[in-house]
Amino acid sequence: MRLFFAAVLFATAFLAVPADAQSLIPVPGRAAAPATTDKENLWLLDLSNGGRVTIWLRPDVAPKMVERIKTLTRRKFYDGLLFHRVIEGFMAQGGDPKGDGTGGSDLGDLPAEFNYLPHVRGAVSAAREGAPEGADAAVKKKAEDSANSQFFIVFTPRLSLDKKYTVFGRVIDGMQYVDTIERGEPPANPTRIVHAYIAADNPPAYVAPTPERVMVDPVSLPPGPGRRVPPAR
Repeated sequence: MRLFFAAVLFATAFLAVPADAQSLIPVPGRAAAPATTDKENLWLLDLSNGGRVTIWLRPDVAPKMVERIKTLTRRKFYDGLLFHRVIEGFMAQGGDPKGDGTGGSDLGDLPAEFNYLPHVRGAVSAAREGAPEGADAAVKKKAEDSANSQFFIVFTPRLSLDKKYTVFGRVIDGMQYVDTIERGEPPANPTRIVHAYIAADNPPAYVAPTPERVMVDPVSLPPGPGRRVPPAR
């Protein structure tokens, strides 16, 4: 009986802790998550729609994808890239230098790092190629291992994507700016990443872009294979 009440008290205390703080509680067999104040694991996206988004990176569950994000950010790869696929009630996808869902960096694709983090609101996950219906195991595996530079930020929970895409971070500040990313496939006036930074690199304060500094040309999405996308819904 004492053990039962002890278990109930522990569960009650655990559920009272905010979700982000819960992931910092040590769990046997799991790598420790970085602190939400660890600047080496805070990814900053300055958006053309008026604000800075702070994303808490999770190298404890997706070390390869997090390292890729840091490398490309420090190369200024993401500066100027648009959110090319933005679906109301689902997600905003960006990180493609081609702007049509078919591009990536020159660093090669990454193996899947599917993990226990859920696709809740604010989750940041790696986009990858999809496998056709009825594809064999080899084709599915190739699609699963096709993450590169593209990512998507979830507007509302989409738990059907769990353990099918690599969650590597979560928005901890500035979600209001994510919410106002221009919708469309592609958007008529796409929102762009003006600058991306790793907080440890001492970036300047956010400066709102001027129309002259941010191009907002419409981009057409050609049909064809190779687009890195989460499923439509």
